Amino acid sequence: MPLNSTRGAGSAKGFGFTGGKASIPIDVDYLVVAGGGAGGTKYIRTDLEQGGGGGAGGYRTSFPGGTKITLAAKSTTPITVGGGGTTSPGPGVNGTNGEDSVFSTITSAGGGVGCVDTFSGIGNNGGSGGGSASWTGGSPPANLGGLGNTPPVSPPQGNPGGSAFATAPIGQAMAASGGGGASAAGANVNQTTTGGDGGAGSANSISGSSVTYAGGGAGGGASGGTGGAGGGGPSGGPTGTAGTTNTGGGGGGAGGNGPATPFAGAAGGSGIVIIRAPGLAGASLTVSPGTNTKTTSPAPDGAATILTFTVSGNITNS
Repeated sequence: MPLNSTRGAGSAKGFGFTGGKASIPIDVDYLVVAGGGAGGTKYIRTDLEQGGGGGAGGYRTSFPGGTKITLAAKSTTPITVGGGGTTSPGPGVNGTNGEDSVFSTITSAGGGVGCVDTFSGIGNNGGSGGGSASWTGGSPPANLGGLGNTPPVSPPQGNPGGSAFATAPIGQAMAASGGGGASAAGANVNQTTTGGDGGAGSANSISGSSVTYAGGGAGGGASGGTGGAGGGGPSGGPTGTAGTTNTGGGGGGAGGNGPATPFAGAAGGSGIVIIRAPGLAGASLTVSPGTNTKTTSPAPDGAATILTFTVSGNITNS
């Protein structure tokens, strides 16, 4: 009997029946939002051209009803959460685009900085495009907002920044257009006072409650525009207001009436990545580092596991 007992235990172990839970592939939904672009900077020569709003970070999701991504058994998948675009280091020098966010095969592009070229006032391309700046003096062609959905994906990850059509005599401040958002383009401007509003973001309930992400930043003006719903920063002061952290919102453009110090547009908001595993399948998933979270949320198919990444890290399917 002792011999049979020992041999039986060895056989069970050899076949893998040890009482542990085997790792299995898991199909998950995702929301990947990149960092928003910074708002545009006032120009050094006259300080009267206002800064365009920053474009929202690219917005890509499978929830609800899209194609899921499979996390292989016994795998570790890196997650990149893009930072928001940084403010200008000085007058006449623009800030930066937002940074990309990445999960598996999904990359969302950082939002475009507002009016990246201080002479032409053209917004930069990105997940959503940055807003453009108007001119003081002369009659140049319309300054176009930066392109959204750059590089292109389907469905689109964002929209263009607004364009600026106004001109005015030298010495009169101009308004700038809003940055693009996930669900709408930035507002155009064809007048000299109020900055254009940022484009609206998109609402998503992957986390278990509806949250709006990726709003565009407002363009600067003698009076400020409104940031797009979803974290876009309003304008209205010399530096505007930063995009909201972990929404991918664009930063507000530099504004004010006449010379102002500092000249910089506001920073873009950092991005976010959220992963949702249905039912009890997500029990084996873990996240790192510890600043990221694993929670449980009600779902039609039972308790869903929600992994929220506010900084770069890893998912492990153990």
